[in-house]
Formats: sequence, structure tokens, C-alpha cells
Amino acid sequence: MRLAYFTESLPPLTDGVARTYTYLARHLDEVGAEFRFFSPCRPEEEAPWRGRVVRQASFALPMYRYYRVGLPNPFALEAQLDSFRPDLIQVAAPTPLGFLGQAYARRKGIPCVSSYHTHFVDYFPYYHAGFLSKAGWALLRNFHNAGIRTYVPSRSCLERLEELGFAHLELWERGLDADGFSPEYRDAAERERWARAEELLLLYVGRLVADKDLRVLAGALEKVRAGGLKVRCVFAGDGPLRAELARRLPLDHFPGFVRGRALGRLYASSDLFTFPSPNETFGNVVLEAMASGLPVLAAAAGGPSDLVDHGRDGWLARPGDAEGFAAAITALAGDPGRRRSFSAHGLAKARRYHWREVHGRLVASYERVLSGTRRSTAKPALAG
Repeated sequence: MRLAYFTESLPPLTDGVARTYTYLARHLDEVGAEFRFFSPCRPEEEAPWRGRVVRQASFALPMYRYYRVGLPNPFALEAQLDSFRPDLIQVAAPTPLGFLGQAYARRKGIPCVSSYHTHFVDYFPYYHAGFLSKAGWALLRNFHNAGIRTYVPSRSCLERLEELGFAHLELWERGLDADGFSPEYRDAAERERWARAEELLLLYVGRLVADKDLRVLAGALEKVRAGGLKVRCVFAGDGPLRAELARRLPLDHFPGFVRGRALGRLYASSDLFTFPSPNETFGNVVLEAMASGLPVLAAAAGGPSDLVDHGRDGWLARPGDAEGFAAAITALAGDPGRRRSFSAHGLAKARRYHWREVHGRLVASYERVLSGTRRSTAKPALAG
């Protein structure tokens, strides 16, 4: 099986898409599949990436230069694909890179699937572009419906896309790096680095952008402090909202992106994970928090609402409601027993998520796609 992937998100990016593809590449390497990623990103030349990434020309997004959009030379890309000879192509987004991947598949008669990662259109209102939402959904729907399958990360995402007219959807859930996240990484010195003993230490992990509803979290922090609660928050990430948040929240910490073992220690050494984003298709960071034994407070929307069983292994607050988040933070700060209960139940749930099983099911789906394509193109036997 020879697999070609088209995506704008790979390491050194640290978002959920890049991490998902990293674990997929490791699995494909382990099972001996041949694969190439066509991307603007260039991961370090080490396993599983060594020799597997064909870098494409690109341009940076004007408002957020962290992300680049692929703009390949079509003739060079065709030659690269001809040299690799893929059996199946997977595209991720309606960018020039994604459309060229689909076009190549059509010309060569190669089955093409897609993966849906992000509710891009839900971001539009945050950037004064809500009037483009109808056209944006039409673009996404047409792009993904052009393939044989569209893989989606959660049940809530699948149901929403079905309502919007997306077809032939299939679950491709997410897993967990069990070695990277564990309550065993809790470190007293790490906690002291960010908060005093009498303070509640909150943690947010992710990009610092408007569509994560971080202004809602900022409002909640201001409200609980006005009520007398001693609290600190670590915003482990970066993005265009960082300067605004740092000015608004001078008591809190903005260390930028935290990676590797340092991230595992930070999760395990905090008291409460806070995630106000209502726009997640899965919520990898919610699962990582649970696996670290960290109780979760998240928005009751999207992927996190699939992961969190409200009142049992975490708490869900109404999206966009700073008062509601503040009330939840205050209540959980005063109830360490409930936080411990959330931690125990969340940890048990997180341990059921395994990348090996997730990607084993994905590869099995690829095999069904290829098998179905071979049957549909097989010539009927001549009558004797």
C-alpha cells in the first residue's frame, strides 16, 4: 500500500492536526506501509519523517504567519507523484495543495479520500467575516464530497457535517501518547514555578487565537479574582492574542508553546484544565489533560462535549459564558474532592484511547476503499 498525504500541518507545528499525522506516520512506519507527505512544512529528518516529506512552495497567512498555505508548482508536483506511484491519496483542506491532490487522483484514476480536521467556517465571525459562512460551508462540502470517504474525528463532528450535507463520512478518532501524559509526572517544583501553595493553578494548552474563546476565559479569571479567589493560569501556547491577554492578565503566565516532557509535567502539576473553545472537532488537549490526572473544565460544544461526561469526569460550561466559567472555577476550587473524582474517572477514560487501535482501523478502511475500487474497475469475464 502506497499512500500520499496532502496537508498544511506537520511538525514543527504543534497543533492537533500535526500531532495526529505524527502518530499516523509512526504507525505506518511500524507496519511497513510506503507513504509520502506533501506539505509546506519540513519536520526534522528523523524517523518517521526521514525521506517521507516532499516540501512544497507556500505562503504565510498574513494575519497569522505561524501557518503557511501550500502553493505547489503543478508540474513539479505531478512529477513527484509519478515517481512515488501512490495507490491512494488523502487530502486535508480546500487549499491549492489539496485541490491539486484531488486533480491528480482524478486524472490517474487513483482513489482519493479526505480528512476533516477543523471547523474553519466557525472562525469567520471572530474575524468579522461571518457573511462568508454560507459560501465557506459550500466550499468545504464540495471539496470533501468529491472523495470516496471523509474521515472525521468525533461523533459530534460527524453528526454536524451530516446535517450540513456532507456525505460518506467515517470516524477517524484520536488516540493518546500514554508515555507522554501521566499523573506520575506531577512535580512539586513545577507547580511552585507557576503558583503559590494557596493559589489554584489553572492550565490552558493551545493556540492563543480569538476562535479559542480565550477572551471568555480572561473574563472568567477577572470575575473569580474580583470575588476573592486566589488563582493563576498558565497559557501554554502562542498566537496573535498573546499580547492582548498578557496585558489584560498580568498575574498569569505566557511561556509560549511547551513541548515534550515539560508539557507532561505541566499538565500533571496543575490543578484544573480550562478549555473554553466551542469550535473543536475533537479536543486532543482535553484527552491529554485527562490522561495526566488533571480535572477538566471545557465548553459544552464540539469534540470536548463528546469526551467529557459532565459531572462525572469533568465539567462542561455553556460556550461563550464567562459568568458560567467563573462559577465553575469557583465551585471546583472549593471542592477538591470533586476534582479528585473527576481526575480518577477522566484517567480511566483516557486510558481507553490508543493510537495503535485508531490507526489500525484507519488502515483497514484504506484497504476497503482500495478493494472496492479494484472491484468496480475489474473487467467482467467473457462468456465461454
